[in-house]
Amino acid sequence: MSLNETNHGPQALALAALGWTLRDTGRAERLLALTGLNPDDLRARLGEEALLAAILRFLEAHEPDLIACAEALGVTPVRLVDAREQLER
Repeated sequence: MSLNETNHGPQALALAALGWTLRDTGRAERLLALTGLNPDDLRARLGEEALLAAILRFLEAHEPDLIACAEALGVTPVRLVDAREQLER
């Protein structure tokens, strides 16, 4: 999956990053454990920019995941960081 940054805003990029994160059971469990969310909370809050920023921050906290996610989405790691910063404004 490639997300052209001119066609997708930070919300779409964060949702794609969440999808990538959830495809790996261990990574998904770590996300839930570190954020204190449960699957129902996650579903209910998908439209919240704060939650989307937290997902990107989760990836930033472990550089190998950030890089792997960026590669999978066809963007640079910096684009993921930029998206998080935009969501936090």
